[in-house]
Amino acid sequence: MVHYVEGGLTVKPGTKFAIVVGRFNDFISSKLLEGALDALKRHGAEEDGISVFRVPGAFEIPLAASKLARGDYDAVICLGAVIRGDTPHFEYIASEVAKGIAHVMLESGKPVVFGVLTTDTVEQAIERAGT
Repeated sequence: MVHYVEGGLTVKPGTKFAIVVGRFNDFISSKLLEGALDALKRHGAEEDGISVFRVPGAFEIPLAASKLARGDYDAVICLGAVIRGDTPHFEYIASEVAKGIAHVMLESGKPVVFGVLTTDTVEQAIERAGT
């Protein structure tokens, strides 16, 4: 007999969430933050169990997430937006942020959510941020 295990959508009382938000492209990341807060509250997260930490940009997200994951938080949510420009900078930042966040999750053993948009255009970012 096959056994299936699926995560639930209900937050247990007392669960603590850290949300790390990159300030660069704030017109996008602020919408991602609004959506994350709304989703957490709709699924039973307590407001006093949610802390928001702002960092300069996406590149700084993994370090902040690492420090928070080693603390008292049950999960870390990483939010930001990296939008392609005219230089290869996009590839470096997007790749390192994704690797860094995955590394934090594997090292900490805690859920670390990758909510960093990596888009080719501002329009794509706006569309994906739910604005």
